[in-house]
Amino acid sequence: MMPSTIKKNRPKNLNLFTIRLPINALVSILHRATGCALFLVLPVMLLLLHLSLKSAAHLAMVLAFLHSPFIKLVLMGLAWAFFHHFFAGIRHLAMDVHWMTTLMKARYTSKVVLVMGLLATLVVSLTLWL
Repeated sequence: MMPSTIKKNRPKNLNLFTIRLPINALVSILHRATGCALFLVLPVMLLLLHLSLKSAAHLAMVLAFLHSPFIKLVLMGLAWAFFHHFFAGIRHLAMDVHWMTTLMKARYTSKVVLVMGLLATLVVSLTLWL
């Protein structure tokens, strides 16, 4: 047994950009980040809904705003955030009831969440731009 006074010479990596996260951690962190992003965008979405229901002129203004290319890109990002948060939330709920909790299954479901989020975003993006 080593005395506690001996200093351990372990390497320390304080650069967070060089640390390679496991896919499970990446999906979990993105789940939290997308939840925060969706929560922060909610007031803007409610304001646009309120304006669109005010009058026909306001509806035309909101539609013109939503049809700009930059806003469509923002909507694609929000669609990805929603779908990632949705699928990762289902994954977390499944893990809460002890379904697919082994490391191999957790890695597999993490990959499924990323692919499903991207596929759903692709479908929404195609309907946005076509």
